Amino acid sequence: MRTDLSDVTRRTKHGRPVHHWRRDVVELAALFTAVAVADAVANMVGHGPDGPVLLVMSAVVLLATVGFHTWWARRHNHAPPAAHDTGARPPADAVQAGPATPSPAAPGAPQATTLWRMRTTVRDEPGSLAALCVVLAERGVDILSLQAHPLADGTVDEFLLRAPAELSGTDITRSIARAGGTGTWIERADAHDLVDAPTRILGLATRTALDAAELPLALRHLLGRCTIRSLPAAARSVARGDEAAAPEGAPGDGVLDGTVLRLNGPEGEVITVERPYLPFTPTEFARARALVELDTRLGPRIPHSQDVLTLPEGNSITVRRADTADVESAKAMHERCSPRTLDLRYHGPVRDADRYLHHLLSPRFGRTLAVRTASGRIVGLGHLLWDGDETEVALLVEDDWQRRGIGGQLLGRLVTMAVEAGCESVYAVTQASNTGMVAAMRGLGLPLDYQIEEGTLVITARLDATPVSSRLPYDSTRHRDDRVGHRGQAER
Repeated sequence: MRTDLSDVTRRTKHGRPVHHWRRDVVELAALFTAVAVADAVANMVGHGPDGPVLLVMSAVVLLATVGFHTWWARRHNHAPPAAHDTGARPPADAVQAGPATPSPAAPGAPQATTLWRMRTTVRDEPGSLAALCVVLAERGVDILSLQAHPLADGTVDEFLLRAPAELSGTDITRSIARAGGTGTWIERADAHDLVDAPTRILGLATRTALDAAELPLALRHLLGRCTIRSLPAAARSVARGDEAAAPEGAPGDGVLDGTVLRLNGPEGEVITVERPYLPFTPTEFARARALVELDTRLGPRIPHSQDVLTLPEGNSITVRRADTADVESAKAMHERCSPRTLDLRYHGPVRDADRYLHHLLSPRFGRTLAVRTASGRIVGLGHLLWDGDETEVALLVEDDWQRRGIGGQLLGRLVTMAVEAGCESVYAVTQASNTGMVAAMRGLGLPLDYQIEEGTLVITARLDATPVSSRLPYDSTRHRDDRVGHRGQAER
């Protein structure tokens, strides 16, 4: 409330009012002036020829004024508000502050909505983003999150949207194009995308810090649908003998080339990330490079959890993660395996089997489970390998330990890892005569696709058919003491 300082009486520190003589003089002068004016008017009315007439006319004007005020007050009621009305009424054309009155809802369940992830490029000028927000609001689309990636010639805006279910991705794209968005890309999202970007990136960094095999998966979750390939340093040095076939490396800080990223891996390898549908932004490149640098600084590492299983004859075996420190033990198992077993696993000359072990056991290229006896000897290996945007599974069990259920246990754990990593499918490459591997894949109880070409069998298991909990009874994160039964599960 505004207060005029002239209406405020100043007081001393003891509370007594302070009087000013100037104010008293002004009041006396006003009083003398009023008396002089009143005397002049009284003399003019009392001693003038028209004095009585002026008095009667003044009385009539006063009575008319009173009558008009009474009529106006009755016409516009100013009575106090009713008992249930505790506040002032807003004007008819105004909107009262506070929560809006909800419109009558349609009968039945609430309106169905769909989550979308969308990227579009806009001009780097004021009002460009506002135009996008306006057209989305007109279609009833709610913006849940927004990230801006500045470029040299514009800005890439990444949205997480909740749209009415009847609104298709094409409808949203057309609306964005009318508002000035170009190069728009859109795909369905799920509840996992509701996590804000900093939290999601910190979670990926944590997964990478705990397990070196998580780096390709973290990059895939960070950058969306993409193909990730890793070329070891040894393979690049061999390829340099043929300049035409020599792959392009990456400088110290990596390379950002449109839809392709090239980064130097922890062991000298070149990690190539390709995404054909949308160019990478400098922000994405910086995030990917930071993940690779974190992995490089931490060095090789794997979780130390293990499972203890009991075979039907009473022997106990241990299943745990393996890495390059287990290369010598794996070579010793190769020496105990028959040429037939090695041929079914590696599909090539048996003498070359040892050459693959360092790559297979490296956590940079996938995950490996090793089966050990009570004496510590490796008798089985199971590999989950990141192959671009696909995932391969492979098994090798020593001859004397086959047909005891070991292969089925390994395969089940590998598939569970693939599900946890977000893989949509896994495939196994073997020979059509390898009935043990076929039986192990069928034992998963998942939808399978078979392809046979010149004696080579490719079996693909789709992992998106049912939830993980109802699909597989395996959990590699806990210590367990299980009984491994035959139940038709056979190994190589």
